[in-house]
Amino acid sequence: MSATTPIPPALREWAQAIVGPVSERNVSHNRPNSRVWELTYDTGRAFAKLSPNLTSFGRETRALREVAPGLKPGTVPLLRAADAHQQALLLSPVLGLPVRSLSLAPGGEGTLHRHAGSWLRRFHGGPSDLSVQDRKDAAAEIARAAVGADKHLERAGDLISAVERRTVRWHAAELGQIGPLPAAYIHGDFQERNWLLDADRTSNAFGAVDLERARPHARVADITLLTCGPWVGRPDLEEAFWDGYGRGPTSDEERALRCLSAVDAASAIAWGVPNGDREIVERGRATLARLEVPTA
Repeated sequence: MSATTPIPPALREWAQAIVGPVSERNVSHNRPNSRVWELTYDTGRAFAKLSPNLTSFGRETRALREVAPGLKPGTVPLLRAADAHQQALLLSPVLGLPVRSLSLAPGGEGTLHRHAGSWLRRFHGGPSDLSVQDRKDAAAEIARAAVGADKHLERAGDLISAVERRTVRWHAAELGQIGPLPAAYIHGDFQERNWLLDADRTSNAFGAVDLERARPHARVADITLLTCGPWVGRPDLEEAFWDGYGRGPTSDEERALRCLSAVDAASAIAWGVPNGDREIVERGRATLARLEVPTA
């Protein structure tokens, strides 16, 4: 969405009925289905968001109602109101500034990823936080990822080479052979574009936003975008993250992470090329090159 796209009148009226007269600023990500406006009113700020679809609305609403209230205040949005008819959310602000807008001091990247690991561990919670149905849903997500690789390849067509196809299919088959993985209610889009850091505080308070992909899944699924992005060539950042998380991945989680990365790469290329997202396409191709499976 363009940064100049105005807030829809119905969304504005709904928000103003809750907080009073507002002025707004479009703060959407640079992608077609991102629709978020920062609202300023007499006594503070809030964010009005239109979910891209009903599934995303349901996922984010649940995360905001069940998970967010248990986290440190100011490190995750809190739900002010929700309107299922518009698929609209009114959210409290998170402390700090977007990480991508900051110039971090030497050593700051490691500290950031340590904070990210600590935050994600709290978001994931413990085994008792998942219901029996949540565990079934988490297992189904892994199975869906394994069988869904062919759909990504079909959608990509000749955008993905024969060598890349072999790599994706090999890892998808491998994913289907891995046993049960530690599960959690994951963030679902845990990457630097959704991170904020309040560097003015001595604690360097870390926060994260955009919970529309939150759902029960294998815990390690939340690590895929990190291992395919900022951790490439930076083992120090990976080490810092796991230090903050409180444990490293199990051997099965490491296997699953490689497999999920390959499937994600196919999805990234299939979506990124027609949508003109060069960054995500390059990430996908680089991932498949690292994971290339030798011919027998």
